[in-house]
Amino acid sequence: MSEVKKLTKGIIDFRDAREWKQFHNPKDVALSLVLEATEVMEHFQWKNPEEIKEYVKTHKHEIAEELADVLNWVLLMSHDLDIDIVDAAEKKVMANNAKYPVDKSKGKHTKYTKL
Repeated sequence: MSEVKKLTKGIIDFRDAREWKQFHNPKDVALSLVLEATEVMEHFQWKNPEEIKEYVKTHKHEIAEELADVLNWVLLMSHDLDIDIVDAAEKKVMANNAKYPVDKSKGKHTKYTKL
């Protein structure tokens, strides 16, 4: 079993043991995903690059927990919507490679429509 499948199984087992699937419609799961992502952002809000560098050294565990929450919601949502998230991620990398060829995008932050 892949690591992604193991993680997903653990999340589903956790949810099912508590009978929480009834609360996990796509809208609310998507909202939870966004809320957890904002908790990641809070760690960096109002900090300059030097402050961020120091903050990460002393708060890596807390940041990791928030990132894990985001991943868990992604895995749960992809499971519930029957989306192979690894396949989707691989296809997205290929699409981004086509949108942003190295020769046109290297060192630039320009959107692909403007390259």
